Amino acid sequence: MQAYTRHRIGPDGPLPVPQDAATTLTGWEIYPEALGEAVRHTARVVGPHVPLLVTENGIATGDDDLRIAYTTDALASLASAMRDGIDVRGYLHWSALDNYEWGSYRPTFGLIAVDPHTFAREPKESARWLGSLARAGRIPSSPAAASAGLPSAG
Repeated sequence: MQAYTRHRIGPDGPLPVPQDAATTLTGWEIYPEALGEAVRHTARVVGPHVPLLVTENGIATGDDDLRIAYTTDALASLASAMRDGIDVRGYLHWSALDNYEWGSYRPTFGLIAVDPHTFAREPKESARWLGSLARAGRIPSSPAAASAGLPSAG
């Protein structure tokens, strides 16, 4: 499954992103809790005994600190769903590399910056941060724990 943001639906269909909401470079609402909500929804639809794999989750931003904050909160929401018994077998971040997508190099969502002229690659701090969580074999269970550099059981 994949999750990046939420889409609110009203009686007449999709609602616009709230005017006061922070948005990504693609204009999507920044809503990291969408990951945990999507995992919970998917588990209800497919049944409790079907293992899930998150194949994409991330944010289009030029601000790597925001990428880390978003991913921290997204992973915390995932950890909460897992603590409630949802069988999640893995998580893949969206995406490893900044790339040419939707007709532009502008929506940067990779953990590794790519120069669009030379194609040189440079890992971002978010790549190092996420790698440290992966090496520890843990995901943050709360934004406070992750921001303190303390990966906790998930």
